[in-house]
Amino acid sequence: MDWNRVEGNWKQVKGKVKEQWGKLTDDDLDRIAGKRDQLEGKIQERYGIERDLVRRDVDDWYRQQGW
Repeated sequence: MDWNRVEGNWKQVKGKVKEQWGKLTDDDLDRIAGKRDQLEGKIQERYGIERDLVRRDVDDWYRQQGW
């Protein structure tokens, strides 16, 4: 998986991330700035999900984007 695509296109990707994980605020997304580890940590914090499950959810979301 090439997460660099997400980082490089973060401004366009933010909306899709917000659709998937609506509890993330615009400030959260600005701070995350496309960094996967920060995205996973913030999802874990907002949703109270275990790290392994968050990682799998992010992997699934990434695959669904067709990148």
